[in-house]
Amino acid sequence: MQAWRVHRNGEPSEVMELEETDRPTPGDGQVLLAVRAANINFPDALLCRGQYQVRPPLPFTPGVEICGETEDGRRVLATPALPDGGLAEYVVADESALLPAPEALDDAEAAALHIGYQTGWFGLHRRARLQAGETLLVHAAAGGVGSAAVQLGKAAGATVIGVAGGPEKAAIARELGCDLVIDRRNEDIVAAVKEATGGRGADVVYDPVGGDAYAKSVKCIAFEGRVVVVGFASGTIPTPGLNHALVKNYSIAGLHWGLYNAKDPAAVRACHDELTKLAAQGVIKPLISERVPMADAARAVQRVADGTSTGRIVVLPSGGTR
Repeated sequence: MQAWRVHRNGEPSEVMELEETDRPTPGDGQVLLAVRAANINFPDALLCRGQYQVRPPLPFTPGVEICGETEDGRRVLATPALPDGGLAEYVVADESALLPAPEALDDAEAAALHIGYQTGWFGLHRRARLQAGETLLVHAAAGGVGSAAVQLGKAAGATVIGVAGGPEKAAIARELGCDLVIDRRNEDIVAAVKEATGGRGADVVYDPVGGDAYAKSVKCIAFEGRVVVVGFASGTIPTPGLNHALVKNYSIAGLHWGLYNAKDPAAVRACHDELTKLAAQGVIKPLISERVPMADAARAVQRVADGTSTGRIVVLPSGGTR
């Protein structure tokens, strides 16, 4: 089979190589899946760079979520077992963790539903306890993680303020349903949030960026607001001033969604059931900006790494348009 392999750490476009390799062999409790679509996530870029919290042995195949097909023809969502990730024609995954692909979504959309939307749902509902009528500020609102949070925030009845970089991404954020979009390149985030909320600030901040985005968020957080720390796409990990959190009376909540797989798998399945219902109702739908063939996967991962992509880029190993 074909698979993208990383033999040394570095930039994805430089270290990913498309090779012929053997199909992975399922272990106890695992199944072999044919990959119908593989969604690219920022952690794939971090895996290539050797900067992710999980460092699989070299060589490995990146790709942390897929829509696959079982040998008996079931369409499922899976997180492949590293070091044999999803940018391949076949993967193995734990059978107990397989989730049915929503019928309302095609293969590419289904492949992009799992991690980003689960992260958004747990971040907004479990960690931030977002309530209808509250104001939600979402950074990188046109990106894969941010776009999911925008849709889930609207589904929860929140007023959603999206932050994006540049007119193209700002337009996408508006199309996603943001009530207000702030172009961080030419607008003052803090002033715009305060003006939109009558000086109160955002009740919940969803931050997959870190760095300057976090610093500005805590300047416009509401009384008893909650900042959900999802990731650090900017490359800069904030060092929060806890005296500031004390004085302004806000909470900082970290979110590592992968821990729920280990510590509360029933909650993950319940979340998937809820996401499936929302997808069937047309309330949420992953924003797929590109569907690329297997040969273009390395360039696609690099675009995600560089922050130049919008929504989700999905690799179709068969070369189709599913």
